[in-house]
Amino acid sequence: MSSRQALILNFIDNNTNVQTQSIREYLAVSLGIDISRMTVIRDIEVLLKNDFVQKKGLGRSVVYEITPKGTLLSPIDSKAYFEKSPDQRTNTKKSFQQDIFKSMEYLFSTQEFLQLDTINDEYRKRVSALSPTALRKEFERLTIELSWKSSQIEGNTYSLIDTEILLRQRKEAEGHKKEEAIMLINHKRAIEYIHENALMFEALSLRNIEDVHAILIEGLGVTRGLRKNIVGITGTVYRPLDNEFQVREAMEQMIKTIDGISHPLWKSLVFVLLLSYIQPFEDGNKRTARLVGNAILLAYNYCPLSYRSVDESEYKKAVLLFYEKNNASMFKKIFVDQFEFAVENYF
Repeated sequence: MSSRQALILNFIDNNTNVQTQSIREYLAVSLGIDISRMTVIRDIEVLLKNDFVQKKGLGRSVVYEITPKGTLLSPIDSKAYFEKSPDQRTNTKKSFQQDIFKSMEYLFSTQEFLQLDTINDEYRKRVSALSPTALRKEFERLTIELSWKSSQIEGNTYSLIDTEILLRQRKEAEGHKKEEAIMLINHKRAIEYIHENALMFEALSLRNIEDVHAILIEGLGVTRGLRKNIVGITGTVYRPLDNEFQVREAMEQMIKTIDGISHPLWKSLVFVLLLSYIQPFEDGNKRTARLVGNAILLAYNYCPLSYRSVDESEYKKAVLLFYEKNNASMFKKIFVDQFEFAVENYF
């Protein structure tokens, strides 16, 4: 969509009973120029056609509202959004939204699947041509880089070189906490586990999700299994579900939702988003989300992600936007970009 259409969509998302004239007034202030009524109507028609907004009423009583697809995928100016403190951000969702599962059906279009499958075909061709030794070495490289970046997103200060030395030689870097080394080694063990048991993740279960989590948090003082207490998240007004029974129910609904999804990349992205959103564990949720998301891809012979080129600040902002706005546009872009990056740079 055009930048002006994105502005209109954002305005509709943040207001109620929006009419054409109020959109014109908003654009005049935002853009500093007068936009004709017909131009605004044409822009709205584009948003209607693509199911980003819906129209209610007739004649002069017509108002526009954002659709579930619009909420999920409308472009957001993340820089402007995060210039405000958590308590100053408007129209945020402070609690778990039960309709989040249904909205996942809008994540990808058929055309996007065709493009991504074409990219993955290159990965499959290259993997099939590699010798067992070459394939093992490439997976080891991806393991090191994924362990490093996934840990870095969580605040680990090991460099990539120090991570490689640690994981290959078991030599810890000086000036770092013991827990950082444990986190990295746990990543390596968890990645090896999902690689060796990839087919098990064709059909998700609470057990195999908890098994990966258990490997990731071993030796870090984190309780295994679903959390029984409230958990707070730094930098956001969003508060996840607050008791074990609700958490278990949400996990079961997530698994059911993913089982009903046909495409592996779609399954994987939904899992990464929803596990991070549910926050079922005391700690290690996003780590578990990234690794089990990769397990799903491996189960269906799709290229796993290393997240190597991700800016950790942008990653965290994308997650917070999903928490507070149920908007996945920024995270989806990161996910797709990292998939394309992985196909281009590994195997």
